[in-house]
Amino acid sequence: MLSLVQRVTEAMVEVDGVVTGAVGAGLVALVCAVEGDEDRDVAWTVKKVTGLRVFADEAGKMNLSVADIGGGILAVSQFTLAGDVTKGTRPSFGRAMEPVGAAAMFDQVVAGFGQHVPTETGVFAADMKVSLVNDGPVTIWLDSRKRRGQP
Repeated sequence: MLSLVQRVTEAMVEVDGVVTGAVGAGLVALVCAVEGDEDRDVAWTVKKVTGLRVFADEAGKMNLSVADIGGGILAVSQFTLAGDVTKGTRPSFGRAMEPVGAAAMFDQVVAGFGQHVPTETGVFAADMKVSLVNDGPVTIWLDSRKRRGQP
């Protein structure tokens, strides 16, 4: 499972001009299920994202998680994270999980985030407009397969 996580002061997602999710201080998590992902990839992603210590403590060091600051997560499905431009400049999305399985995995991730912090979402497979103020900027790339030693 691939995730791109950004620390934000605020963020929202709109579908057809309607806000479907918004957070104040917290994280935006762009999430992509890839072929071969399993429940353990979901669990690892939830643990890593909710536990990321990317918020400043009283000494100004990145030492606090989103839960520690009372923040929220805006989770957005993002199959394009699986884009491969190794050959040419038009991305191939062959690694992305098929939509039915990916939607189920995304729902599991959202439910997992929600067990730790308030969580809002976009709409799976919709044309979404995401607005955010990246704080820092702090942006972290996560790949659950790295913990398994897979490419």
